Amino acid sequence: MKWLLPTLILAFATSAAQAQAAAAPKQSRSHNGKATQVAQPAPERDLTPTELAVAERVHVGRLPCELGQVVTLTPDAQSPGYFDLQVKKAKFRMFAVESKSGAVRLEALTGDAVWLQLSNKSMLVNSKLGQRMADVCTSPEQLLVAQAFEKSPPPGLLDDPVVTRP
Repeated sequence: MKWLLPTLILAFATSAAQAQAAAAPKQSRSHNGKATQVAQPAPERDLTPTELAVAERVHVGRLPCELGQVVTLTPDAQSPGYFDLQVKKAKFRMFAVESKSGAVRLEALTGDAVWLQLSNKSMLVNSKLGQRMADVCTSPEQLLVAQAFEKSPPPGLLDDPVVTRP
């Protein structure tokens, strides 16, 4: 049951990002005489008050992940709600997006990556391939929540609700 919520979030993130990427304009580039399609980054825009509120909840800094990976997430002081994310040699310019699930969500301007932040972990997803690029990335606050979940797991989505009587 622990896998259900992250799987649903991943599926939602992938489908939404794929739809957004399909709508993004593409530019043709020639490399070694062969034409290729390259996605153009969307222009930066002023974010809505809801998106700025999401941005305030983003855990920033150097976040260790599973398999020895590290994600560095830095807010842009000049553009509120925008972040620079780096994992290995990959760099992404990301912005806060409203999420119906309540998860903190950042999307790359190029439409090829999504950062999802839950209460106990964060993950970077390649939305074009539907694969996780980094998983179980934790800030100090998320690590405390993850440790609390180990001691007392929250109820699963499909568990029977606990009825308390007055």
